[in-house]
Amino acid sequence: SIGALLLTEKQHLLPLPTEDFELAEVSFPRVDQAGCAKVRTNFYSVPLKAGSVVEARVYSSVVEFRQDGVRIAQHERSYERAQQILDLEHYLEVLERKPGALRGSKPLAQWRTQGRWPESYDQLWELMNEKHGRQGGTRSMVALLCMGREFGYAKLETAVAQAMELGCTDVAAIRHLLMSDELQHAAATTVDIGALAAYERPLPTMAEYNQLLC
Repeated sequence: SIGALLLTEKQHLLPLPTEDFELAEVSFPRVDQAGCAKVRTNFYSVPLKAGSVVEARVYSSVVEFRQDGVRIAQHERSYERAQQILDLEHYLEVLERKPGALRGSKPLAQWRTQGRWPESYDQLWELMNEKHGRQGGTRSMVALLCMGREFGYAKLETAVAQAMELGCTDVAAIRHLLMSDELQHAAATTVDIGALAAYERPLPTMAEYNQLLC
């Protein structure tokens, strides 16, 4: 029977591997002066200094980068050749020192193409430039992007929209909007004190003591 043949064949099968099969193609590229690591023929941005060695893991749809076993960046895999795939978030530290490089940068252009830079950001950016000058306004915009990395970009987009409705361009105020969920406290609930209500007394008045201030 089929069952008997299966038992006979099972005795000759090799045991299953104890370790998982590696699905990724692994390499260890060095980060170049543009903050990119070359994987196959393409260059992907990573948040590391030039000269650093990073672990690159190529999967069918993504390219993942790790340092000391911890994932530090991930990009959608490009099947084209000689492309630069850049994430604006990876350049925030550089832009804090050189804010003037933001406007015409390739990472910003790619964020626009990906829909990660809403129109409200440009509106706020222009208002900041009018208030603080081009250099100061751009520096404030970079500070906002750092908040997006901290709180999440979806929350940042919502906070910027709220700020625009309020006519606000202050970075500290927008940070307050981002933290509003954390600052909200649970409403106090009324407790029934039962028989203890018999001991309630009116609060004392301080009106007579105020005469001493005259």
